[in-house]
Amino acid sequence: MKNSIIRKARKEDLPAVLGLIKELAAYEKAPKEVKVTLKELERDGFGKKKVYACFVAQSSENKIVGIALYYIKYSTWKGKCIYLDDIIVTKSMRRAGIGKKLFDAVVGVAEKMKVRKLEWQVLDWNKPAIGFYKKYRTVFDNEWINCKLVFE
Repeated sequence: MKNSIIRKARKEDLPAVLGLIKELAAYEKAPKEVKVTLKELERDGFGKKKVYACFVAQSSENKIVGIALYYIKYSTWKGKCIYLDDIIVTKSMRRAGIGKKLFDAVVGVAEKMKVRKLEWQVLDWNKPAIGFYKKYRTVFDNEWINCKLVFE
């Protein structure tokens, strides 16, 4: 979409950001897994101790139609890295180049910060996303197993 702009998220964008997060959860067949609240997004992205940064895609109608949420992580082997938690584009706007613009914005941050690695995950069944990432120099890793502890 030529008329969309990519910019840093503002606090007033967060209701739309949360809406897109919930839309993604529904797409990934896990709508009840979203636990983050608007208050947490505000605190963690715009409070005294920022935990994440976010770009938004804004349509020509001033509607938030996509996001890219990322944060700094540290690797014992590589040093400073960026983890791209999610790129989300609302369903009606997919395949319009917005995901590429959002991804390129995060790549730009990684290059500017001179990080050694930009990482993200993609579900093995999400063929459109896998196809998208194949257009870049993406290294798909079949060696590591994802692990997590969940505290609710």
